[in-house]
Amino acid sequence: MTSTAQAPASGARSAQPEHLGHVIFIAAAAAMGGFLFGYDSSVINGAVEAIRDRYDIGSAALAQVIAVALIGCAIGAATAGRIADRIGRIRVMQIAAALFVVSAVGSALPFSLWDFALWRVVGGFAIGMASVIGPAYIAEVAPPAYRGRLGSFQQAAIVIGIAISQLVNWGLLNAADGDQRGKLMGVEAWQVMLGVMVVPAALYGLLSFAIPESPRFLLSVGKRDRAKEILAEVEGTGTDLDARVAEIEHAMKSEHRSSFKDLLGGGFFFKPIVWVGIGLSVFQQFVGINVAFYYSSTLWQSVGVDPADSFFYSFTTSIINIVGTVIAMIFVDRVGRRPLAIIGSVGMAVGLALEAWAFSYDLVDGRLPSAQGWTALVAAHVFVLFFALSWGVVVWVMLGEMFPNRIRAAALGVAAAAQWIANWAITASFPSLADWNLSVTYVIYTVFAALSIPFVLKFVKETKGKSLEEMG
Repeated sequence: MTSTAQAPASGARSAQPEHLGHVIFIAAAAAMGGFLFGYDSSVINGAVEAIRDRYDIGSAALAQVIAVALIGCAIGAATAGRIADRIGRIRVMQIAAALFVVSAVGSALPFSLWDFALWRVVGGFAIGMASVIGPAYIAEVAPPAYRGRLGSFQQAAIVIGIAISQLVNWGLLNAADGDQRGKLMGVEAWQVMLGVMVVPAALYGLLSFAIPESPRFLLSVGKRDRAKEILAEVEGTGTDLDARVAEIEHAMKSEHRSSFKDLLGGGFFFKPIVWVGIGLSVFQQFVGINVAFYYSSTLWQSVGVDPADSFFYSFTTSIINIVGTVIAMIFVDRVGRRPLAIIGSVGMAVGLALEAWAFSYDLVDGRLPSAQGWTALVAAHVFVLFFALSWGVVVWVMLGEMFPNRIRAAALGVAAAAQWIANWAITASFPSLADWNLSVTYVIYTVFAALSIPFVLKFVKETKGKSLEEMG
C-alpha cells in the first residue's frame, strides 16, 4: 500500500498519450468557453450606437448598460470554483453554455432597456464561469508533458472569439446596408449580431457531453475507477495509474486552502506581493484596452469613419490581437515576463500618445484630417499589438506564478477581482470621457502605460524558469 506521506513517482511527466489527438480535442472543447468569453465580451461593439439610438439614452446611461455585464462576470468568476467542487467541472460548463444561450436570446429580443441590461448580466455570469472553469479543467486533464501548450488554448480561444465576433458584426452590417438598425430576418441588425451567439453557445454545450470529467474531481467524490480510466485515456497506458492516483490524492490532502485573512499584513492592509498583483491587474486595464474591443466601432464613427469601415477596422484590430498573442506565447518562456512587459509598455505608450495627438485635431466636414485619421488608425493597431504580445498574456502568466503557495489561490482571486473592477471603471467611464475630450482621454491612458514601466522595474520580479515552490 502506498503511503500518503510521500506520493510515488508515477511516470506521468514522461508519459505520452496514445491518442494525443483526442487529448487535443478535449482541451479544445473546454476552451470553447474561452471562445464564448471573447465573443460575448466584444460582440456588444456592434450594437452600441444602435442601442443609444433605439432607447434614446445619453453616454452615461449607455456606459452603464455596456459595463453592467462585468458585474455578472465578477459574480460568475467568484462562484465558479466552489460550484465546480460540488457538482463537477463538466456540469459547470453546461450551466455556462445554457446561460450563454439564454443571454444571447434575451439580448437579441429585449422588451426594454432594463431587461436588456438583465440579459447582459446573465451573459456576464457565464463569462465569469467560463473564465475560471476552462483553464482549471484543462490543467487537471492535460498530461503534464503537454500542460503548458494545451493550457494556452484558453487564451487563444478568447482572442479568436473576439475576432470572429467582429467579423460576424461586419458581415451582418454589410447585409443591412451599413445600418445597425436595418432590418435582417425580421429584426434589427444589431439584434441579429447578439443572437448569433446562440450557435457557438449550443456547440459548447454539446461538446461538454463529449468530454470526460476531471480525474481530480472524480477522486474528490470517491470515483477512483472512473478516474483511472480517464487518466489512462489522457496520459497513456504507460503511466502507473495507481501511483498517479496516489500522487493526485496526496497533493489534494496536502493543499492549504488559502483565505482572505492570509493576505493581510505588511503595514498597508495587504502583503506587498498582493499589492503587486493588484497593480499588474489595474495597469493592464487602465491603459484602455477594452475600449478597443467594446467601443472601437463607436470610436471610429465619432471621428467620421463610416459604419461599415469602422466595423472592418474593429475586425482588423482583432486579427492584430491574435498575432500579438501568438508572439507572446512564443516568447514568454524565452525572453521572460518582465522584458516582454516593459517592451509592451513602451509600445503601448507610443501608440496611445499618437492616438491622443491625432484626436486633438478638429474634425473637418465631420472627419479627422487625412494625416491624423491614418495616424490614429495605425496607432490603434500598434497599441493593440504591443498589448497583446505583452500585458495581455504576461499578466495572467505572472499572476499564476508570483504568489507563494500558501496564499496563491486567495491572492489570485483578489487580483482577478481588481481586474474586473478596473475593467468596469474604464468601460463605464469611456463614453462620458470621450464626449468631454477624446484626446485627453487617450492622454490619461498614455500616462498609465508610461507609469507601468517604472512599476515593473521596481516592484515586479522575474518568474521565468522558477518553480512555484521557489515563490515562497
